[in-house]
Amino acid sequence: MLRLYNTLSQTKEPFLPVTPGKVGMYVCGPTVYSNSHIGHMVGPVIFDTVKRYLVYLGYDVTWVVNITDIDDKLIVQAQKDGTTVKELAERVTADYVVCMEALGVDGIDYMPRATEYIPEILAMTQGLVDKGFAYASGGDVYFDVTKAPEYGKLSHRDPEELQAGARIEPTAIKRHPADFALWKGSKPGEPSWESPFGPGRPGWHIECSAMSSKLLGEHFDIHGGGLDLVFPHHENEVVQSESFSGKPFATYWMHNGLLTKNGKKISKSDPGTVILMSDLLKTHSPDVLRALFLTSHYRRPIDYGPDRLDELARGLHLFDNLFHRYERLTGQSFYTLKAPTHRDHDFGDMPVPTEVWELRQKFLDAMDDDFNTGGALGILYDLARSLNRHADTGKLESAGDPTELSIFKNGTIVLRELTNILGLFRKAPVTSATGSDELTGKLLDLLVTLRTQVRKAKNFALSDEIRDKLTALGVTLEDRPDGTGWKLG
Repeated sequence: MLRLYNTLSQTKEPFLPVTPGKVGMYVCGPTVYSNSHIGHMVGPVIFDTVKRYLVYLGYDVTWVVNITDIDDKLIVQAQKDGTTVKELAERVTADYVVCMEALGVDGIDYMPRATEYIPEILAMTQGLVDKGFAYASGGDVYFDVTKAPEYGKLSHRDPEELQAGARIEPTAIKRHPADFALWKGSKPGEPSWESPFGPGRPGWHIECSAMSSKLLGEHFDIHGGGLDLVFPHHENEVVQSESFSGKPFATYWMHNGLLTKNGKKISKSDPGTVILMSDLLKTHSPDVLRALFLTSHYRRPIDYGPDRLDELARGLHLFDNLFHRYERLTGQSFYTLKAPTHRDHDFGDMPVPTEVWELRQKFLDAMDDDFNTGGALGILYDLARSLNRHADTGKLESAGDPTELSIFKNGTIVLRELTNILGLFRKAPVTSATGSDELTGKLLDLLVTLRTQVRKAKNFALSDEIRDKLTALGVTLEDRPDGTGWKLG
């Protein structure tokens, strides 16, 4: 049974959705004032994988990721760029979407913009004022944390010790330093909307409460986001939402660890740590970047570095080589394989190596244990090695037993089933077909032919030298019973 760690209870709990068979999941998206850096992709990839596994388990999942398109930072950046807040938000949002699509994040059902939900935000703000949980002051509206005895329950802090934090601005017009803005009076030249409290714009926290309740209901299943959002953002979401509705807000709170560079959190406020995602996608495959986010447990920090990406790329060659081998042996592409999409799929009496079934179960056990993608990814490596061993022992490269080939094919289908859950190897790597590529291929074929002749002449020293120098250039030679093949990378 699926169990997940709940920040609210600080324990792993069995997953029991509000409505049997259905899951509502809300994940906080970016404030779109600058293009996406690598840290922005951690949450989308992790929660895309969470949705993939929930769907695989048979749940009907609705996943919402919001866009904060009105904020102080947007106003300041738009002024610097000499553009409008709306144009800036649209441009940066487009970059965010392109980066997610490149990494295979394709399961988002709704991506609401805060500015599209002003009526819902105002209705919730007015309701909190009417219920005595909020007060108007100087054109702003603030939530009164002293009226909520459970304030601090998500971040597990004593309300009396809570001080002004990120985006909580202490002013003389607030009753308590931790009171936070639901509505902010606008300054001249700033975007604003009419309201019963005067022209203004929404506070940060109320946006998510209004959008999530509108799209998923006042009580839904999973609320996710980065660990840095626990306080104040998510703490404030909980208290204002539950004070307004009188119902539990989200049953489970999931928080992913943050991406670091040399031990420092990657943040737009620290330009020395920022690596734009669009730049990384020019030099690294989407599978390598996605694997970076999945290689450890989602609640742990992820340390980024070029060496780490190179290490992951080398490791993923195991799968690349297996896929080439599968295509060689079967005439089919791994990427076009049809695999089961639900856990309860009936495999019938399909012959598969016993070790493959055992590894499949270990993979599912890892995912059932709080979406342990790091453990699951390690098991995929074991499964690839197992399939290679089966091909070796069955001598499939030299036209082995057809039954053994069928077992190998079935085992590869299981691998495809599990890689789909992690969103890996969705598409074959894009290769160009330029004239220079064609010439490279012909030259490598010629070198392989010459090396084969050298080996026949028993000049093994020269043969090894050719192989080693090609390896240093990024060309891998594969000596097989049916001849020598090559691949780049």
